Amino acid sequence: MLDVSDRAYTLFEEVQKSRGINLEQVKTKLKALKIETPSWGYGDSGTRFKVFPKQGVPRNPFEKLEDAAEVHRLTGLCPSVAIHIPWDKVDDYSKLKNHAASLGLAIGAVNPNLFQEGEYMLGSVTNSNPVIRRKATEHLLECVDIAKATGSRDLSLWFADGTNYPGQGDIRKRKAWMFEALAEMYKAITPQMRMLIEYKFFEPAFYHTDLADWGMAYNYAVKLGPQAKVLVDTGHHAPGTNVEHIVAYLIDEKKLGGFHFNNRKYADDDLIVGTINPYELFLIFYQILSASNDSDAGIRQTVDNIAYMIDQSHNIEPKIPAMIRSLLNVQIQYAKALLVNHTQVEEAQQRNDVLAAEEAVRRAFEFDVTPLLHVVREEQGLPLDPMKAFLASNYGKDILARGKGGAGW
Repeated sequence: MLDVSDRAYTLFEEVQKSRGINLEQVKTKLKALKIETPSWGYGDSGTRFKVFPKQGVPRNPFEKLEDAAEVHRLTGLCPSVAIHIPWDKVDDYSKLKNHAASLGLAIGAVNPNLFQEGEYMLGSVTNSNPVIRRKATEHLLECVDIAKATGSRDLSLWFADGTNYPGQGDIRKRKAWMFEALAEMYKAITPQMRMLIEYKFFEPAFYHTDLADWGMAYNYAVKLGPQAKVLVDTGHHAPGTNVEHIVAYLIDEKKLGGFHFNNRKYADDDLIVGTINPYELFLIFYQILSASNDSDAGIRQTVDNIAYMIDQSHNIEPKIPAMIRSLLNVQIQYAKALLVNHTQVEEAQQRNDVLAAEEAVRRAFEFDVTPLLHVVREEQGLPLDPMKAFLASNYGKDILARGKGGAGW
């Protein structure tokens, strides 16, 4: 094991102590960070134009879990795996759950798929045809049963429902049908479960989307009850949207349930998180951590129960290295956000010192946290450089025997 208590970390430690940062507390929080990976991120995927088959991708949900376990072994960050139904449908979910446990994993959020059936071309739970609406609602209830069988807490809900042209659908009727389906699902969940309602302002619907923004998701969550929360997908916003403002607002309303982490340059998602706008990711964590010591117990409970999840389909990247890169990018920005001295920020705010407040936040973002993360990984018995460790291993070579034509869209 390398001795990472070297000059770099010593200097880092001295600087942080001078700024009033307790590094032992920072290290404890870093070790507690957990980020769920998605089963679909390990399988074949593509754009609207083509799915690109790659050699060695998993052929079934069980092999997806095996790849996820390798990522967790190297990073220590991802002990649970989200599943997508019917992509990950199996005959025996207890067998899937037990397989995950044998690998040191748990089944995470269950994601219903309401966008690939032919009947859903004009909507699923908001379709004008009551037979199709019923089919979609039954699928939601099926996913509740799967969550019960796998011991999953969260049901992540995203709907492609919307219209392309004015007059194509009755917007207010569709709103009522959406709530009707969500309410039936809400009644079916156990007291331990949560419904996380996602939103997206366009695509595949171009005129209007039935769940277009965080306000609509929030409204449904409030009407449904305390087990319904909003899921923020960092790629589902128009350019210029202040995502960290949305995060702070939802925390204050005690309605932030989780994240789907990715990144976007123009509109849609699926770029690796932190590759386009790492400062946004840092500022999201800054808002979360600034609320972690709030005097309101409800706000602290909200922050403590945020589900951090990757939601990326790696279209051109090799799957496992892309997932490792995603996780490490999140860990880096979380580590930086832990270095914000909130007392300094608050004091600057109180005296209306704009530049001092901004500088106190930005200074943490500009720190190189590599020495800190090396120490944390060494104390956890993890590779100091998880990506380098994977590339040096035989795992990536061994799975090539799976061939092409694995599980995917």
